[in-house]
Amino acid sequence: MANGDLINRASSLSRRLRLTTLVRVRWFAITGQTAAVMFVSLSLHFVFPLGISFALIAVSAWLNLFLSFRYQLNHRLDLRTVLLVLAFDILQLTGLLYLTGGLQNPFAVLLVVPVIIAATALSVRSILLLGLMTIVCASVLVVWHLPLPWYSGVTLELPLMFVIGVWCAIASTLIFSGVYVYRIAEEARLLGDALSATELVLQREQHLSALDGLAAAAAHELGTPLATITLVVKEMQRALKNDDRYAEDIQLLSSQAQRCREILQRLTSLSSEGEEHMSKLALSSLIEEVIAPHRNFGIQIDVEKKPDPKSMIAEPVVRRNPGVIYGLGNLIENAVDFAKAETQVIWGWDENSVRITIRDDGKGFSVDMLDRIGEPYMSRRNDERNGGGLGLGLFIAKTLLERSGAHISFANRPEPGQSGAEITIVWARQALTA
Repeated sequence: MANGDLINRASSLSRRLRLTTLVRVRWFAITGQTAAVMFVSLSLHFVFPLGISFALIAVSAWLNLFLSFRYQLNHRLDLRTVLLVLAFDILQLTGLLYLTGGLQNPFAVLLVVPVIIAATALSVRSILLLGLMTIVCASVLVVWHLPLPWYSGVTLELPLMFVIGVWCAIASTLIFSGVYVYRIAEEARLLGDALSATELVLQREQHLSALDGLAAAAAHELGTPLATITLVVKEMQRALKNDDRYAEDIQLLSSQAQRCREILQRLTSLSSEGEEHMSKLALSSLIEEVIAPHRNFGIQIDVEKKPDPKSMIAEPVVRRNPGVIYGLGNLIENAVDFAKAETQVIWGWDENSVRITIRDDGKGFSVDMLDRIGEPYMSRRNDERNGGGLGLGLFIAKTLLERSGAHISFANRPEPGQSGAEITIVWARQALTA
């Protein structure tokens, strides 16, 4: 399965509520409703349709039991089922409020709870549908409801203006809470999906880096049995050189053994200088390795070395870090994509730090995007530099580089008359070379 398919599947699952979460929340609500009804009836001795109220609570409890037996507790409900369950909860609570005074009941504010739960998992369309349903139910309760439970022989009727005020409070709370919770949950989902993508990319890069070691190990392990096979074939050639029946087969065996030796030699050449060579390389070699795949796209890439002139420290030898290689490659790819004719990579070091600056001569970053660069799914890719193409890919690159100890800053080129973007990556020398 491709990385993109895994990420999309994870993103889809992240929108589904676990059954155990929904069931526990509903049991909590059922317990609260039962306690409230019993307290009002048994302790306060208020008169209201007790039997019908318990019947409505029992229906909600039956639905909870049905869901628990129908699915496993760790099952993630599809969005349609969650929508129907939350819609039922709104209607059930509306029925209880109808029996106990409508919006005059102080518990009327609980009408917003199903919509808030929906805002954490459902789509905007589903949230709007439940929100509209809640407002309609609240509007009905303004006009139609049984009297508010009160002491026997006394009727408590609150002014209409007060009830309308409660309706406005419910509607405003519903809108504010729904929008706020949806935005928070959506940002958390996007961040989680982006981090999953980062982990997949890093895992892929680590697997690619491990291939050289695996090739060397395979060559080493297969070398001995192949040498034995070659020796046996030579002995057979000497013993049966005058027997035409086997000459062709022996020649075929010999040629195939030689072919295997050549394949193993090529595998060994992938790691010809040993594991130590593959794990460390000069900073200049690392930069060239990152830049090489992007040189043939019609954009000139200029590489300039600028070490600190006061420092007598030699060029650093750095660890081969797949995250650093991928992150730098992504930043250079973005620079090449948006450059008009030229991209610059300027690198240097001193006793304490290593610095790489990537510049292009494109349009640069738009002002309103500078503070948001590096956020996942920031925008869609387009033909401008105003955030296009700087969503998930740049988030992954930034995350991988920061994990290696880098500090990254984004800006537009400061030189007068020069347009384009400038990205600066700085490591503590020890973090990159340890």
